[in-house]
Amino acid sequence: MTNDEKWFNKKMDRREFLKKAGIGGAGLALGVSGASAFFANQAKEDKKFADGEEEISFYGEHQAGITTPMQKNIYFVVLDLHTTDRGTIIQLFKDWTAYSEKLVDGELVKKDNSNALLPPTDTGETVGLNPYRLTLTFGVSASFLKKMGLSDKRPKAFRDLPPFPKEQLKEKYTGGDIVIQACADDEQVAFHAVRNLVRKGRNAITMKWSQSGFAAIGDRMSTPRNLFGFKDGTANVTKEKDFDKVIWCDSKDWMQGGSYMAVRRIQMFLETWDRTNLQEQENTFGRYKESGAPFGKKDEFDEVDLDLLPEDSHVRLAKEVDKPIYRRSYSYSDGIDESTGQFDTGLLFLSFQKDPDSFVKVQTNLGAQDKMNEYVTHVGSGLFACFGGVKKGEFLLCTFIDNISKHSKPFFWDVTCVSCSSIIFKL
Repeated sequence: MTNDEKWFNKKMDRREFLKKAGIGGAGLALGVSGASAFFANQAKEDKKFADGEEEISFYGEHQAGITTPMQKNIYFVVLDLHTTDRGTIIQLFKDWTAYSEKLVDGELVKKDNSNALLPPTDTGETVGLNPYRLTLTFGVSASFLKKMGLSDKRPKAFRDLPPFPKEQLKEKYTGGDIVIQACADDEQVAFHAVRNLVRKGRNAITMKWSQSGFAAIGDRMSTPRNLFGFKDGTANVTKEKDFDKVIWCDSKDWMQGGSYMAVRRIQMFLETWDRTNLQEQENTFGRYKESGAPFGKKDEFDEVDLDLLPEDSHVRLAKEVDKPIYRRSYSYSDGIDESTGQFDTGLLFLSFQKDPDSFVKVQTNLGAQDKMNEYVTHVGSGLFACFGGVKKGEFLLCTFIDNISKHSKPFFWDVTCVSCSSIIFKL
């Protein structure tokens, strides 16, 4: 077989492949519903599309994958820098921007050359698949700024999470410099995206930890349930005006339009939970298991009356702080815990908020007396700054670099122009 006959030299994006092959599912209604805290924010009552065919752009005012209607799968990875060369890091984010645009559009990351003795540029495991609503979300930690010699450019709100009561953190699941969140309705699509991004950045980064996860999306008309069988995310805001109040930073620095991602890897002890009677389970949450309604109410979205909830219930302790956050969590199952012979399962808790202090206050209150602590333990933790969205023709660090350069010496020692329209900042 000649080179030009090989599959990787006959490129067709995955969406086009499906159209030509006549492959596609029946349309799914993604409707605005009071029963859907996760999806109502961007859905329309008459919106129907084949599974995975919704067009989601990598570019926009905000990064996708935050308020985007939740997908079925996540592949989450935390990376460490093994270089502090600023030019290398900037080139990395430029490359990631170019790759991300291709990935979310269902295309191979780059056309391969004609030399069959070289590895293909794209790993190829998603050929024949559409993008399945893939989103890619990037963020950096306070340690990233420190390694770059930019600790003085850290926003006041941006700091490492403090210790919380009753957590049992493991070093392997804490820290890290960069986070990539890939979400899609197909787990192989999500993994493929991270795999190719990491592969491209091997000269600058190493993987610290990763986690795949899943969500009980179902027909997209109800709130997903966690592995305890309770609905997870009922209290999320769903309207654009509320996103501005809860999620998007409005500070006059490089985080404008971005959001802070709090990460907690929470191990869940299913065997203990499964031996607990229903009444005790409901008392632990402060909600009815079947309906998701708060105690004393009938509907999942009825207003919570704190006086009707047990003092140590999860919902009461979270609500009484009155610091709203936006949850976007996924369940995980990692086989068997060899030390106990039980399921190694839990929740990859992710929340987005304009001020990390909101999460800190909620978690502090929960950690002190939450009855849920009898059935879970927090083993991983992190806080990442997910900067604002990327404009077409720019790249992921543009706003970051531009803001820093306006208020200090040039980011590059030999560059004085900080405009993203200048040649050095073009992709």
